[in-house]
Amino acid sequence: MGEQPEANDESAATFPKEIVDEYAPYDTDLTSLFSAGHLGSRMGVRVTEASPERVVATMPVEGNTQPYGLLHGGASAVLAETLGSIGAMLHGGRNKIAVGVDLNCTHHRGARGGVVTGVATPLHRGRSTATYEIAITDEQGKRVCTARLTCLLQSGDGTGFMARKEG
Repeated sequence: MGEQPEANDESAATFPKEIVDEYAPYDTDLTSLFSAGHLGSRMGVRVTEASPERVVATMPVEGNTQPYGLLHGGASAVLAETLGSIGAMLHGGRNKIAVGVDLNCTHHRGARGGVVTGVATPLHRGRSTATYEIAITDEQGKRVCTARLTCLLQSGDGTGFMARKEG
């Protein structure tokens, strides 16, 4: 069912077949294209699953804390915006560019260690906007943060920077 990660590649995300097929003519790595970007990479965000219906990633608490030793609320916001943006990009397809216009985060409890997991699911997927709810939980499955991201889907070539495969 789509592009699966190599057995020894823990950083590769899983994509549904229709996403793999849509980007097949381009010489691009889907895992890099639909990733956490430079900021997310510095924070240890690892996308493990990505589709318009569900985006999942993990992030370590260590290195992403505020002075009291708790997970920084801004780190939760980065994880949430990353997941919602990836979902919106995948929903919009290669003829749309997703731009975040509203992010709301409610922090329910602190996390002092381990890894948090974010799961983004769509609340609305339209032609010009997409809204995702992101639930961030700790290793015990307790909700740390609930976020909502709305992205504007602008018309444009989301593949303009990608080279086409030769042949």
